[in-house]
Amino acid sequence: MPKSHYDSHQLDDLVLQMMETELGGEQVYRTALTCVINPDLKKEWEGYLEETLAHQNVVRGICDALGLDPDAQSPTRAVVKHIGTSLVQAMQLAKKSGTPDAAQLVACECVVHAETKDHANWELLGQVAKVATGDVGHTLKVAHKAVEKDEDHHLYHTKGWCRELAIQALGMPAVLPPPEEVKKVETAIGASRAEQQRTAML
Repeated sequence: MPKSHYDSHQLDDLVLQMMETELGGEQVYRTALTCVINPDLKKEWEGYLEETLAHQNVVRGICDALGLDPDAQSPTRAVVKHIGTSLVQAMQLAKKSGTPDAAQLVACECVVHAETKDHANWELLGQVAKVATGDVGHTLKVAHKAVEKDEDHHLYHTKGWCRELAIQALGMPAVLPPPEEVKKVETAIGASRAEQQRTAML
């Protein structure tokens, strides 16, 4: 089987998107924390914000290894920034025009949107890390290993929070903290299994 190759220009573009995603993620979490009511979720997001700040530094390290300016702009990065700004504005709108519970749920949905992109970025970087060689390959592998579990945790746990808060808003019994949190899931399979156990946890 021939060894896979990757487009270095596309990798540069991905890394610039990652930089913007992490910067936007910081703003998403800072805004979400102004909407949160549940103390457990607040503690969770405070931790995610700290990890997001650490991830920014990891991506800056990747930029250094690739000889990239972390502040360089690109059309795709502009789109990522636009989406991040839109998520912040959505939360601000919900906070201004809705109830505190509704604003918290919107914040949770916005975090899921942001973390879905973030998680996808790191998954793609992981694919490149498998085939990249030399100093670049080493840098990508170390960076991916340092961040991968955080990203899994952010996405799967927040999806669980979002589901349970939405169920609660519908007037039905919810599992809070969600099963994903209780079971400390870190994989898609684990998240699916945790969700299937929610009824037994009510």
